[in-house]
Amino acid sequence: MLGVDMSENEKKAPEQETDVYAIHGADPEVLAYAMAKYSRSSLSMRESLAEISSQRAEQFLNTFYFQYGHRSIADLAHIPFAIEKLSLLAAIELVDEQRWDGQERSTRYQDFRRSGWYTPELGAETGSYTSAVEALFKAYDRTGAGMLEALKAAVARPEEMKAETYERTLKARAFDVARYLLPLATNTSLGQIVNARTLETQVSRLLTSEFAEVRRLGEKLREAATGPAWNVHHAEAEVLCEEISSVSAECGERAAETLLREVKTAPTLVKYAVRNEYQAQSREELTAAAAELMQGAAIANAPVVDLLDDAEPLEVELATSLIYPHCHYPYRQIRDQVAALSEARRSELIGLGAKHRGRHDELLRPFHAGHGLRFDILMDVGGFRDMHRHRRCVQLLQGYTDLHGFEEPVCPGQPTLAEAGLEDEYVAAMEAAYAAYRRLRDCGEPGAAESAQYCLPLATRRRAMFKMDFAEALYIAELRSGVGGHFSYRRVAWEMYRAVAERHPALVGYFRIEDVYVPVDLLKR
Repeated sequence: MLGVDMSENEKKAPEQETDVYAIHGADPEVLAYAMAKYSRSSLSMRESLAEISSQRAEQFLNTFYFQYGHRSIADLAHIPFAIEKLSLLAAIELVDEQRWDGQERSTRYQDFRRSGWYTPELGAETGSYTSAVEALFKAYDRTGAGMLEALKAAVARPEEMKAETYERTLKARAFDVARYLLPLATNTSLGQIVNARTLETQVSRLLTSEFAEVRRLGEKLREAATGPAWNVHHAEAEVLCEEISSVSAECGERAAETLLREVKTAPTLVKYAVRNEYQAQSREELTAAAAELMQGAAIANAPVVDLLDDAEPLEVELATSLIYPHCHYPYRQIRDQVAALSEARRSELIGLGAKHRGRHDELLRPFHAGHGLRFDILMDVGGFRDMHRHRRCVQLLQGYTDLHGFEEPVCPGQPTLAEAGLEDEYVAAMEAAYAAYRRLRDCGEPGAAESAQYCLPLATRRRAMFKMDFAEALYIAELRSGVGGHFSYRRVAWEMYRAVAERHPALVGYFRIEDVYVPVDLLKR
């Protein structure tokens, strides 16, 4: 009897085995529909994909995504994009999503002299704009070459290190210095893999930008998602179909229908992405509210990294956070003004951030409040681009301005600009760039105030708020303080650690931190 029972169990065992398989070749929207069907059908993924067509997927998505608002369905459709020849300014705008995965060209390992730059519509001022950008690129070239020579003079090549490795390593160090001179107009390229929901909000946000280049980028992303995608195997498929046709015309035709068909990655999910009026109207009103609140006050001094206390009421944080991205003041200075307001006036400010919200609009980012650790950070734009990659936190970004001045590259153990004989040229290049920025900003040409920002170099300081939990603060501090990192964000990571250590000394032992003021081995990356 025991033998019979075991035999029956053995027969049932395969049916009870968990089945795991990867999926390849399904169109993103078809795959999203198939996965969504798990909640509405007992079919397996293989069975679902076998019966679903692009037309059926479109019908389903039109009903459940757009009519019923089941937006999580779009999280299941992931789409890769290549975005090439866009300015650094546009790239920063593009990647400013909390759910984003991608990679951009590195200013450390690539020479951006070959990139070219973006030129906005500036009418009669185009010539002065071009001259300003060209001057920064010339300074970038000379600074990179000069710093490389200074590094070679200061750091001998070990016998065991190959000459090309030595040259490449020191060249990366030189680029770390030279990048401070790159203007925001500099062209770059990046790749991203995002789900359709993120893509939809990204396109809508880009279409709402104050920058014409960024608005056109939003249009191009929407066109790329709704139009035919580039097929990496197209050339090979053409050859294969010709070979099959030589044997059987009918089989060749069927092969062509399968292998050469056009694939549109998100023709349904992104087709309605348009300018976000909620964001646009809120931006206009909150900018006016910020000017009224601060009344032209001088910008108060603030540390590079300011860890804010957590004693303020949530209402004060919300109102302050809504104002913060629309001015250039430190968070504490804004908060002091907000805290002095009446409760009714604070409620009005909070109301400005929600009154234009549409049925399917997510609340503005400043409404993500209540985090335990909040860092108000003032750093150069180049270093900020690296910090910007951290997604497990809420980031509120202020605009580009010359009001905070610029950083000078200083790395313990590495020749300074002065030691390399480059300081005077560096400072002169920065001052000339700022003079060009102010001239263009105030010239009166339509759109010039926005376009002038392309002249600002990456050394320009920008203020940003980072809100996070303890785990993320520890992660950023550990990762960004590492000896292989850029000295700009290493210093910020160190100051974040010090601020947490001072506020919460019992937690210091959990940080595996690198003292960023200890000179590093310049030949180790």
